[in-house]
Amino acid sequence: MNTAALRELIDRANAHEAQTGQLAGLLNGRLSELHRSITLSGAQAEAEAILHRFVDAYIEQVPDLIDAAAQVAIDAGIGAQIQPVLNIALEYFIQPPKIMAGHEGLDSLLDEAYLAHRLVEEVNDLYIRHFSQPLIPLDTTVANLIAHNLIGEPFANELDEVVHHSIDQLLNEEAFEQETVQAYKDRLTSPETGAAWKRWPCLSRQLGIEINIA
Repeated sequence: MNTAALRELIDRANAHEAQTGQLAGLLNGRLSELHRSITLSGAQAEAEAILHRFVDAYIEQVPDLIDAAAQVAIDAGIGAQIQPVLNIALEYFIQPPKIMAGHEGLDSLLDEAYLAHRLVEEVNDLYIRHFSQPLIPLDTTVANLIAHNLIGEPFANELDEVVHHSIDQLLNEEAFEQETVQAYKDRLTSPETGAAWKRWPCLSRQLGIEINIA
C-alpha cells in the first residue's frame, strides 16, 4: 500500500495549516453550529482545541488503518477481498474526486478522510449483513457523524453519495455467493485477526467527544 504518499500529503497539509490557520478558522466557525447531541468534555474554552485534535487524529488514523488492514489481510489470507477497498480509500487522497476541487490543506484532508472512513463503515455494514460480523472491527460511526457535522451539509451528503457510488462499483450480491465465502468467513473469525484490531478503540471517545442520543 502506498501510504507513504498519503503521509506526505498529511505532512504538507499540516505545514499549510501552520502557515494559514485555515482549518482552525473553519472549526471555530462551526463550533456554534454543532448539533446539540454532540458534547465536548472539558470547559468551553477547550472546545476548539478538542475539535482540532479530533480532526488531526481522524485524518492521521487513515494511513495507519490502511496499513493495519493490509497486514491483517495478508496474515488472514484475505488480501484479494480487502485490497480493492483499501485501494479506493487511498485513491480518495491521491486522486480526489472532482467534487473536491478547490479544497486544500487539512480542510481538504478532512473531507477525504471522511470518504475513507465512510467507505470502511459502509463495507462493514455489508459484511455484517452477509457474515454477521464486520470486515474491519473498528467502530467509527460516532466519529463519522461528528466529521459529517463539521464538514456541514449539503456537502457532507454529497460525499456520502460518492461513497455509495464507490460501493456499488466495488461490491455486489454476487461477490458474497462465491464458494470461497465460507472459508473467508472462517478466517475473519480467527483469533489472530481479532487480536490484530484490539488496539483500535473508539476514536471520538478517546478524544473527549460524544454523541448523546438521549
